[in-house]
Amino acid sequence: MRIEEIMRKRVVTVNTTTTIGEALMLLRGNRIRHLPVLDEGKLVGIVSDRDLRDALPSTLIRHDDDNEVLKKKVKEIMHPDVVTAHPLDFIEDAAKMIYDHKVGSLPVVEEGRLVGIVTESDILNRLVELFGVHKPSSHIEVEVDDRIGMLAEVSQVFRAEQVNVSSVIAWPSTNPGKKKLIFRVQTIDPRRIEGSLRAAGFTVTGPLGEGGSRS
Repeated sequence: MRIEEIMRKRVVTVNTTTTIGEALMLLRGNRIRHLPVLDEGKLVGIVSDRDLRDALPSTLIRHDDDNEVLKKKVKEIMHPDVVTAHPLDFIEDAAKMIYDHKVGSLPVVEEGRLVGIVTESDILNRLVELFGVHKPSSHIEVEVDDRIGMLAEVSQVFRAEQVNVSSVIAWPSTNPGKKKLIFRVQTIDPRRIEGSLRAAGFTVTGPLGEGGSRS
């Protein structure tokens, strides 16, 4: 899935001369947490709700220049080094960028133009849907040899049992020469399919060990 499929195309932005007070009202009025900063249509920075909170006067200690803070420009507190995404990036790549750079959003830029924005919440929500955990289903882990064709072999058991697979993830095992195949399957009671997997010679490992699980 590409970023263009989940990004928000209506982006609330500010420019470098927008005041901190104005930016704060935009965040609150639109119930958002990030404001890309533009200069003559070009993305030059980003400011978050946390940046604004850090810049605001303390509610406990008053200073003579408290009101002046709200009149300062966002260019004084914005982050100029913006981590961006492209509309054709895959969402897992965008998730990695957010993870690596510890940011809460990615402005989406195409040919130098800001065309959207995607937040960590947008990506998390879509990943939950892709993994199939937003619908009634069960989690099954199978440990297999780390060699070509193992996924196809395990899948034959699901096919024979006529159990639909919502998602599958390959994960390294702690045992040398092994890997884990983590399935989300569209059945509430996985015991029958787990029994069939064991009968076919596969090792069902979790999430609750040999007894399998229901979730």
